[in-house]
Amino acid sequence: MVQTRLCIVTHTFLPHIGGIERVVYEQNKRLLHRNFEPTVVTNRIDTPKSYVVDGIKVECYGSLNTGFRLGIPYSIPTVTSLETFLKAVKSSEIVHAHGHPYLTSLIAAKLAKRYSKPFVLTQHNTFIEYDSVFDSIERLNDLAVGKETLKEADKIITVSNATKDYVLSLGAKPEKIKVLHNGVDLVHFRPLTGKREEMRRKLGISQSSIVVLTVRRLVYKNGIDTLIEGANIAIRKNPKITFLVVGKGPDLNNVQMRIRQLGIENNFRLTGFVKDEDLPFYYNAADFFVLPSKSGEGLPLVALEAMACGLPVIATNVGGISEILMEDYGKLVPSNQPESLAKAILEFSNIDFSSRKSELRAVMEEKYSWDKNVETLIGIYEELI
Repeated sequence: MVQTRLCIVTHTFLPHIGGIERVVYEQNKRLLHRNFEPTVVTNRIDTPKSYVVDGIKVECYGSLNTGFRLGIPYSIPTVTSLETFLKAVKSSEIVHAHGHPYLTSLIAAKLAKRYSKPFVLTQHNTFIEYDSVFDSIERLNDLAVGKETLKEADKIITVSNATKDYVLSLGAKPEKIKVLHNGVDLVHFRPLTGKREEMRRKLGISQSSIVVLTVRRLVYKNGIDTLIEGANIAIRKNPKITFLVVGKGPDLNNVQMRIRQLGIENNFRLTGFVKDEDLPFYYNAADFFVLPSKSGEGLPLVALEAMACGLPVIATNVGGISEILMEDYGKLVPSNQPESLAKAILEFSNIDFSSRKSELRAVMEEKYSWDKNVETLIGIYEELI
């Protein structure tokens, strides 16, 4: 049987770590087994020009990556990159780009139109607030690049209704949009018997502690400052609470300095980067999960991962998180309000959620598998071929 060739364009891909990279990987790993042949076209960051990830072929283009050093993952393709795009688009039957604001998505859209290839766009986030001049730059880019990319799309996939509203505000046509919630690897992320005790011993955390986990890149938009201030309030009222923060990022030094200033080093642990294969152990060490985002969340994978491991979630009411939290297993609080976050953390610290793990897990298995996500994605592709 002849395979359907896909050109998948994303600003970064594995081994670079991020939410979009994970979605692209999980979808295309499954598409490989469904009579599709994807080639990922992505920015070259410390990788070979061509490589393979679990059977997924990757072709890299040259680019300027100055923004990455500032915590803004925006690449500017060089003139020589056009050859890479041309080859991938011309040899494919469908072009699928991820992220409306990227120049690479617009290049893919224009080439797809030129060579009469269907063009699909997935939008992952809502507007990202940097609390700096970059907010204005982002708005200008939305108007110049983002709106044009959305206009060229034959189909627009949004990972949440909140993301749908964002692209509608930029002029996307409602009839082109399909909301497709992200999935989670239910085999990898699951409750693990005995890992709670083992991980706490390894991390030097008391078995009687109430462990609050977050998995965050340490940047402004992810709300790490709100988490620290809220943690300080919660710890003063309940010293048994320990915060476990998995991740790294450009704001690390500021984060470490603020933790020292508040004197909460013993109750606020920074683990640094943790490999994906080890993440389930950290989820299983915790009592519940907190997501303190300020903006930009479409449908955060870490919340799905936490719930797949049986963890209730406290989250700021940003983007599409409200679409997946369930009343008995989650709580929403306003963003940028440490007092509200601390109040919710203290409330959850007094609840024993252990008996609800199996219930939450059952809901995740029913609604959020990547296999179901890819079934819908294939249906979208088949409509366009």
